[in-house]
Amino acid sequence: MALKIGQKAPAFKVNDQDGNKVALSDFKGKKVVFYFYPKDQTPGCTAEACNLRDNYKLLQKKGYEVLGVSTDSEKSHQKFIEKQNLPFRLLADVDKVIHTKYGTWIEKSMYGRKYMGTARVTFIIDEKGVIEEIIEKVDTKNHADQILNPKSQTRATAPKINTKKSASKKAVKKAAKKAAKKKAK
Repeated sequence: MALKIGQKAPAFKVNDQDGNKVALSDFKGKKVVFYFYPKDQTPGCTAEACNLRDNYKLLQKKGYEVLGVSTDSEKSHQKFIEKQNLPFRLLADVDKVIHTKYGTWIEKSMYGRKYMGTARVTFIIDEKGVIEEIIEKVDTKNHADQILNPKSQTRATAPKINTKKSASKKAVKKAAKKAAKKKAK
């Protein structure tokens, strides 16, 4: 069963990088950016985590709490956080319980070989625990922008975010034009 916008987010309880239990209910009254990523220390996952890190204060200012989740171990998460100076928690779903509940443990294909792995998906969960948005086509270098500037907004009316490390000015302008065209339709 695929999760949908407006649906109650599935409850979970799992360890973070320090072995502390984390449950969705811990964030009642807060908006949560719940992002699934394949693997610590890989190029795409590092770009995504660093973009969220670079815009973390703005995300917090807008009321979001950020939680990353992968099937990596607590120890792997600790190293990733330390190396990339990440200010948010990473959840160790080594048994794939959360992945299964959220439908992010999927069959993938690379070079004709099929295997099971994590779908890169982000769920925006509102203060009442309801799924507000699902981002299935994650732009790892501009993920904070996808979160802060929903499809209905253009960059001209949206908050300014830190893109200097994660996107060229040309890419930002191109995306703004595309968003403006979409809104005009």
